[in-house]
Amino acid sequence: MTNSSIVVNQASQRLVDRFGRRVSYVRLSVTDRCDFRCVYCMTEKMTFLPREQVLSLEEIGRIASVFKDLGVEKIRLTGGEPLVRRDVMALVDYIGTLGLKDFTMTTNGSQLPRFAKGLKAAGLHRLNVSLDSLDADKFKRITRTGDIEKVIAGIDAAKAAGFKKIKLNAVIMRGRNDDEVVSLVNFARQRQLDISFIEEMPLGEVSDHGRDETFCSSDEVKALIESAYPLTPISHETGGPSRYYRMSDSHSRIGFISPHSHNFCGDCNRVRVTAEGRLLLCLGNEHSVDLRAVLRQYPNSNQPLREAIIAAMDLKPEKHHFTTDGDVQIVRFMNMTGG
Repeated sequence: MTNSSIVVNQASQRLVDRFGRRVSYVRLSVTDRCDFRCVYCMTEKMTFLPREQVLSLEEIGRIASVFKDLGVEKIRLTGGEPLVRRDVMALVDYIGTLGLKDFTMTTNGSQLPRFAKGLKAAGLHRLNVSLDSLDADKFKRITRTGDIEKVIAGIDAAKAAGFKKIKLNAVIMRGRNDDEVVSLVNFARQRQLDISFIEEMPLGEVSDHGRDETFCSSDEVKALIESAYPLTPISHETGGPSRYYRMSDSHSRIGFISPHSHNFCGDCNRVRVTAEGRLLLCLGNEHSVDLRAVLRQYPNSNQPLREAIIAAMDLKPEKHHFTTDGDVQIVRFMNMTGG
């Protein structure tokens, strides 16, 4: 993958929406496929995109380079599980040369024993690893196919590879894993990792449970943690939606991502590109632009792509409208959105 025919030479221009929010962070999904089937992310029997509808790695690279030219400072690769995409390291190598302030990936960790060293060498700065349970049976029920030992081995491989910034992500569901909140904090403390607790997001009609039954607010999770470790708010920023806290006796930071209880739309700086090339202007709305059509109509020029991205900023809504009562408003699943 090279820059030769796709470099954008125009002067850098920042992306700003109608509400004055600057977009500086893009989440690029490289696949909707995954080796797990997490109950909050997808239904048990998923239909995945036909391969011809998925962006090529070269097309994703073009999008990344144009966003970087437009002032984006942070790119996160997501999926599905990004590390199940064939030849994904070619894309990581390419984006690693763009000079981003922050280049990161969200992964379920299962493939990290194989890829951690290569990711670090390619210029990836940080990793977010999904970890919803430390109990093998419970982890298997939540992920349907996952092996907790492989994930822990992946986290340890990432530390051994030299990643200094690794954050765990835990989606907390009432009656499923809310009894493990403090155990997850202890795991993060022992390995000197950060951890964010996430309220379940109502994306897609899942087959495993009613989302209203399992909803557990960040305030409830925070209270559970504070029964063991008092928390002090800090101003730490990663460009994402987490609100961070510290514990007096640990370097591990505790984050909360609260799309329901503490809406984070006011300073939203993010957009997403799905594996099929839809530019999503909001996680919780269907406002989007088809970048795949632009890429394939103009294979030798990035100017139309640049113009489409700039024009799309006017579609970014003021806020999302998630509910917790089981009324699903967004029909796409999280694996299709880009986790």
